[in-house]
Amino acid sequence: MKFDFAKLKEMNELDFEQVAFWPFEVKTVVALVEAIIVGVLCYYLVVSDKLPVLDQEQAKEPELRSTYQVKYGIAVNLSAYEEQLARIQDDFSSMLRSLPTSDETPGLLDDITYVGTSAGLTFKLLDWQPEVAKEFYTELPIQMEVQGSYHQFGEFVSSVAALPRIVTMHDFDINQTNEGLNLKVKAKTYRTGTLVER
Repeated sequence: MKFDFAKLKEMNELDFEQVAFWPFEVKTVVALVEAIIVGVLCYYLVVSDKLPVLDQEQAKEPELRSTYQVKYGIAVNLSAYEEQLARIQDDFSSMLRSLPTSDETPGLLDDITYVGTSAGLTFKLLDWQPEVAKEFYTELPIQMEVQGSYHQFGEFVSSVAALPRIVTMHDFDINQTNEGLNLKVKAKTYRTGTLVER
């Protein structure tokens, strides 16, 4: 069917009560005008209010995409993370068992004295210092002063490191005296704090 533009001239003479009998061309133009009016009204009444929201959501898209990629990476590697967490928990439990309890700290002094005398050192001072509370643990410092040779000092430090409980050595000071070499050192052991014990 061809579109006859000449029939559009009859639009001024059309009767709205006889819409069913209007020519095809007129009906097409009226439907097109109605569609345009409905589209414009929909845009201004429905769509235009939503455009700022759309812009905001589109601005969030890169951030959401990167968050999704991070979470996707975690989800893909979840089993590896769970295995790693289990290993870390085992290591942490093992380290906690290496910390002396309140009952074991006097025995720790005996162990340090034993490894020192076994290395051939002479103890001049072995004294507990005041406890130092940290966020997750408590430091138990021990001030020591021993006399001996370099090799004996090395054997002593090595033996202390090999003890079943965690003991670290700090603030080394070696001096030459008339009696030989003198080593002043602060040893620290640790006790779990309230946050770790929970």
